[in-house]
Amino acid sequence: MTHKLLALAGSLLAATALASVPAKADVKIGLLGGISGPIAAMAPAMIDSAQMAIAEVNEQGGILAGEKLVPVIGDSACNPQNGTDAATKAVNIDGVVGIVGPHCSGAVIAAANSVTIPAGIALITPSGTSPEITSLKDNDTVFRTVPSDDFQGRALARTLKEQGYGKVAVAYLNNDYGSGLANAFKAEYETIGGEIAGFAAHEGEKASYRSNLAELAKGGADTLVIFDYGDGSGLTMLREALENGFFEKFVGGDGMKSDAPIRELGAGNLATFVASSPVGEKSAALEAFNAAFKAKGGDPDAIFVTTSYDAAFLMALAIEKAGGDKTKVAAAIRQVAGAEGGEPILPGEWKKAKELIAAGKAIDYQGAAGEHSFDAAGDVPGAYSLFKVGANGFEVLTEMK
Repeated sequence: MTHKLLALAGSLLAATALASVPAKADVKIGLLGGISGPIAAMAPAMIDSAQMAIAEVNEQGGILAGEKLVPVIGDSACNPQNGTDAATKAVNIDGVVGIVGPHCSGAVIAAANSVTIPAGIALITPSGTSPEITSLKDNDTVFRTVPSDDFQGRALARTLKEQGYGKVAVAYLNNDYGSGLANAFKAEYETIGGEIAGFAAHEGEKASYRSNLAELAKGGADTLVIFDYGDGSGLTMLREALENGFFEKFVGGDGMKSDAPIRELGAGNLATFVASSPVGEKSAALEAFNAAFKAKGGDPDAIFVTTSYDAAFLMALAIEKAGGDKTKVAAAIRQVAGAEGGEPILPGEWKKAKELIAAGKAIDYQGAAGEHSFDAAGDVPGAYSLFKVGANGFEVLTEMK
């Protein structure tokens, strides 16, 4: 009986000791994307590339004290209300320590103003490009791995002029993305002597835009510039412009560089269609990402995959640097990217980065999309190219400067 009591006492002590060891908790980050809505065809590749970054963290020792980095995926649906709702759930219910996304500018602005800024949560968008994001009063918590549309719009204007385009008409979606890009384009195109024969906003997801197109065509332009989404109303507008012969040439911003127009309209009908898009600058970092993403079955040329990967990897690095303290993650983002004299970290080099951070050494993440030297507003410089439609999809026509 005495032996049994001693054995029971020993097992109770062991159980107490085990109970006193805290279980490792997952570290959660939000991945908020336009899973439904006008960029639904683009979003999966963007989510996949961010997921690859998270997988690399977990495969190379995990985050902090070996915890698992877990993505909380939410659908921001490319609109402000859904963006706010997805961010609210991620922050207040799921308890994320940072957010990657949302994908679209209106959703970014709404989610930031309503949720992440008041909560002090760091947000990195890989594709929110509106110039309005620059001016957010965000307490240095909002960043992006993609350049502002102020740069894209002006670079596109200069490139079209160099390519010999003359009189153009501009149709833009009436949201933060469309208006920001259109206004930057218009200002630059007119400054350098280009003529804009029509300039009009339109609402999204209408059944037809024939009346809008007919009005824009009255100015006599042979080229229609569309700042919209190729999975949504931009596709409808492009189809109807082709069917009715309103214009001869077509130009899109990055939102139009989607597989949907090629799939729906056929490459043969898009011989005069070009679209601008951010591209990763040639580097060892880009090569490393391309090889890894291709090995996972991804398309390295898909839009915003480099910026999505970088946003997720940067967020993980910042969480590691901040010791998991969500109130310090935003400040840590600047410490792990663009740090002068820091040890270079390339995509996939999580183990190396983790060891350097633990040793108190400075690191400098050099991403697939660029080095991400954030300015005071959390913006980055970037590179763009103009793409045409070829036999195998989009092909680079020329670099944009």
